Amino acid sequence: MNLKSLPLGILGVALGIGGMITYSLRPDWLWVVTIAEGLALVCLVLFFVLHFETVKAFSTRRATRMGLNSLLMIVLFSGILVIMNFLASRHSIRWDLSENQNFTLAPQTHRVLRTLPHDVKITVFTREKDPGYQAFKERLESYRQASTKLSVEFVDPEKQPKLAQSYGIFRTDTAIFESNAQTIRVTSPSEVELTGALIRISKDAKKRIVFVEGHSELSVEDKDRNGLSIAKEALTRQGYDVGTVSLLKESAVPDKTSVLVLAGPRRSVTKDEQERIKAYVDNGGHLLLLADPDTQTDLEPMLAHWGLGLGPGVLVDLQDRLAQGDLTALLVRTFTEHEITQDLTSAVLLPLSRHVTFDEQVGKDWDFVPLARTSPNSWAETNMQGRVVSLSEKEDVKGPLPIAAALTPKKAPEEGKPRPAIVVIGNSTFVSNAFLNFPGNSDFFLHTTGWLAEERDLISIAPKEPALRPFTPNPTQERALIYIQVVFLPLITLLTGIIVWRKRRRL
Repeated sequence: MNLKSLPLGILGVALGIGGMITYSLRPDWLWVVTIAEGLALVCLVLFFVLHFETVKAFSTRRATRMGLNSLLMIVLFSGILVIMNFLASRHSIRWDLSENQNFTLAPQTHRVLRTLPHDVKITVFTREKDPGYQAFKERLESYRQASTKLSVEFVDPEKQPKLAQSYGIFRTDTAIFESNAQTIRVTSPSEVELTGALIRISKDAKKRIVFVEGHSELSVEDKDRNGLSIAKEALTRQGYDVGTVSLLKESAVPDKTSVLVLAGPRRSVTKDEQERIKAYVDNGGHLLLLADPDTQTDLEPMLAHWGLGLGPGVLVDLQDRLAQGDLTALLVRTFTEHEITQDLTSAVLLPLSRHVTFDEQVGKDWDFVPLARTSPNSWAETNMQGRVVSLSEKEDVKGPLPIAAALTPKKAPEEGKPRPAIVVIGNSTFVSNAFLNFPGNSDFFLHTTGWLAEERDLISIAPKEPALRPFTPNPTQERALIYIQVVFLPLITLLTGIIVWRKRRRL
């Protein structure tokens, strides 16, 4: 072997290994890696050309042929592994084995990703040692695989402080969404936050949801148990613009109001206000009314205009109610087929509710669809004095009764005109801060607002968050569990012990 040409082989191997190391450390230096690997290929080719006769003589030996077969098998096996890894990197398959399918994207998230109008760049400022790094990485990888319009980049703010400063980053675990000259900042790796950011950034204009004030309604700014601050936050995450209005001061419902919400008024709504609400709905507006029992709102004339009504008394259900709770704490499980209820899987807790009525003669031009009903073992109690509740055939209204209903005109509107819609729910407390996090309540509320706002993609964002999903039995299930756990199982254990004792005694 010519010693003068030996450095060519050593240089080729060194350049090849150096190029691979450089690519693993700095993948952005692609031009350096390309030059190094190209020079390595040239050096190795020249080395084998200069030593062709030596290689030919070496290959004719018997030991060489035997070793060459083994080397060929190793090369082929290595080639198979390289090809499999290449295909896996391009078409990866992921199995979600986490609790509650934490990294499986919700159907609504897939719909949002499929309909993205613009490319979205996501820059995550985090470090590998930060608590949110792995969660951001795993979840955004699922997003990126579901849409080619997403690009994700992870930046260590300590290694690139100028870039972090240009984005105004003052804390780690922050994701910046950029698209169509808009920027949205997210500080949580949850699917709710990430999908909400995609929804907001992909829309040129936000739909506006307006809550009526002036009648002691639940307030969207109130953070106490009876407030709606959590509901407002949930709507904001869904991409809505949430505001308030006083129809006592305004002569009409504000323009560009997608949904008008009356959230549990406690005082009378004046005739002028009702006329403004009627005009808004008749012109294609969307109304959500949350009405509680034992309140004097004087809304009957306005509701009667569409054939609607609010039934008397308080709903009592001996079957679908919260176990060990009051008879009026309804745990509604019976839903009808409707866009609002199609994806509901959890019961909705509605404490102290009333039922909704409909006059088909007056509302003959409207399509009335009950969304949720009480069980057949229920009624509307008109006399709650003394709290001794029992069904009175003469005074009470026997169930099942609709507790929520949707109303739309049977005739399609003229082309270019919006279609009015109304949803009436006989309870407002289920949306409050104290109950909105109950399984089913937030879904029902967001389904309803999404349908009214005609945002089909925003109906039901159902993220798979690690959360306690308690089993909430009704009274019948509760009694069955007590009998099984307290009576039946101990009795079986006792009988088994006696039988075993008697058999051993006879031995």
